Amino acid sequence: MSTLSLRLPESLHRKIRELAERDDISINQFIAMAVAEKTSALLTVDYLEDRGRRGSAALFDRVLARVPDVPPMPGDELPTAKMSGCTRWPRYQELNAAAGEPQALARQFGTTM
Repeated sequence: MSTLSLRLPESLHRKIRELAERDDISINQFIAMAVAEKTSALLTVDYLEDRGRRGSAALFDRVLARVPDVPPMPGDELPTAKMSGCTRWPRYQELNAAAGEPQALARQFGTTM
């Protein structure tokens, strides 16, 4: 382990102390976990961006073409009632209508099947 000297505003130090006490851990443990979480989040973004660059639209289309032409299972439908006040509601309606039709759904996204 290494030692790090850190200057914090008193208000932030006070909040960290309160949160650490609430979790029954030391301030050191709290800060170490916070740094680990932030590091993990940033590395995850890097990993996903890298994977996205290596992706293949043609391969995705081939895999998507293997999806059966059936309506979604109960509970897998796109949202409807909750979205009625949403400005994107017409788009959700279109996607819901096409959900059981892979060809129509593919057209919505400008891909081929």
